[in-house]
Amino acid sequence: MAKIHMMLQGKGGVGKSFGCSALAQFYSFSNREVTCIDTDPVNATFAGYEALNVQRLEIMNDQKQINPRNFDNLIETIATTDRDIIIDNGSSSFVPLTHYLISNQVPALIKDMGHDLIIHTVVTGGQALFDTVSGLGQLASQFPQEAEFVVWLNPFWGAIEHDGKPFEQMKAYKDNKARITSIVHVPNLDPDTFGQDLSRTLQDRVTFDQALANPELTVMNRQRLKLIRTQLFGQLETAGVL
Repeated sequence: MAKIHMMLQGKGGVGKSFGCSALAQFYSFSNREVTCIDTDPVNATFAGYEALNVQRLEIMNDQKQINPRNFDNLIETIATTDRDIIIDNGSSSFVPLTHYLISNQVPALIKDMGHDLIIHTVVTGGQALFDTVSGLGQLASQFPQEAEFVVWLNPFWGAIEHDGKPFEQMKAYKDNKARITSIVHVPNLDPDTFGQDLSRTLQDRVTFDQALANPELTVMNRQRLKLIRTQLFGQLETAGVL
């Protein structure tokens, strides 16, 4: 049995690829093999991590619709896999892919294969709070019970709260609590220290291990990156994503 991790969120620039890269690095850290696939037709950020050996798969055609042949290849990969898979999807293909998955009853198909389908989605603060929370609600209501959910809370754009209530007290969480197996809290980082160190790794598309091996980093640069990695990986271990 394999775990099929699929990152879905209709809002762009909220940290989907970061979540996928962190998850892939956690697999490597845990000495577990994983297949990484990037289906984003516009911004293939996940595929930019050369150390993660991410496969690029074009699932959209020129009419911005799902390409059935390429999507079938993805399902064939899932059907014949003997290891877990991480799939990053872009916001531009979110609507057609979600519709295609549901209308073709892919969650049930994956379950019949003996695999677990885990939908990862990002909720962020600031102006994107409403859109990302709404996106979670839509996904949870549209996907059947065969799919589990992992929510990544990313405070990069602002605090994740509404009327003074944190995410866990919001209606979207309460309504779908039974579907959400775990919540990953992305660290709220000081932009002048921790945030700057992490941003550099994201811009360069390098893993924590690659960044830590960079001789140009100071001792404190490395220390802060190690602390961020430890915090993230500790949550993923508790979440039981492997």
